[in-house]
Amino acid sequence: MFRSLSRVSCYAFAAAALVAGGSNPSLAGSLPERVTALYDINFNGINVGTYEFSSSQEGGSYTLKGNASMSLLLGAIQWQGVTQTTGQLTGNVAKPASFNFEFSGTLKSGSTRMAFQGDQVSQVLHQPPSPPREGIVPVQAQHLKGVLDPMTAVLSLAQAQDNPCTKRLPIYDGKQRFDLMLSPRGQVTLGGGQGGEAVPGYVCRVKYVPIAGHKADQDTQQLAQSNGIEIIMRPLAGTTIFVPHKVTIPTVAGSATLVSRRVMLVNNGQQQLAFAQ
Repeated sequence: MFRSLSRVSCYAFAAAALVAGGSNPSLAGSLPERVTALYDINFNGINVGTYEFSSSQEGGSYTLKGNASMSLLLGAIQWQGVTQTTGQLTGNVAKPASFNFEFSGTLKSGSTRMAFQGDQVSQVLHQPPSPPREGIVPVQAQHLKGVLDPMTAVLSLAQAQDNPCTKRLPIYDGKQRFDLMLSPRGQVTLGGGQGGEAVPGYVCRVKYVPIAGHKADQDTQQLAQSNGIEIIMRPLAGTTIFVPHKVTIPTVAGSATLVSRRVMLVNNGQQQLAFAQ
């Protein structure tokens, strides 16, 4: 259960943490200077932590940060994960340069660092070093080409038009190579925007497609076969971007969700509350 929860942020926000919409030919031109978002992490309806996301871009460079904190079993198990990605924006293409993920918890601590050259992973470092594990589908050299880290994957959705739910994302997180396939599942009405106005929420079905680096076990099979992974995307008034409103991921032990609490924007040095509930 805890392993599944700790990967919720990676899978969900790889799919949709920040999506630039519309037909703007320049990704850098469509993004605010900075976006910060706060989410509650729930498991079976009980709050178990928070996820904070921020993006910033300047002069064609971008930085994405994520911070997840979770507490289970009345605090007996603690976990925190911090992620940072840097890269360059060229037109509608986001090219990662570095990816760092550090985690610490009651049961285990460690880090993963990746470097990119061109469109492929050039270096992966794990601390402590990962020992060989039985039953793992091996990662081959071809699996490291044409991939994105989990955070940069959010920017690859920038060419989305009116509906952000139409992408397939090739992702490598330092251990697993997988695809996330998004497809439309309808719309819902959301409140809580500027002035309290209602806005359409775009419901995306997300299919997890394991390719390599995963353990071929029942947990992986159930996640891959699941039709219950879902993201509801919220358009932010006065901008051309979407952010997730709610993410739902079924696990063997129950349902994990991330629900937006607050989204802030900074443009031309001015801070703006885009959404709160």
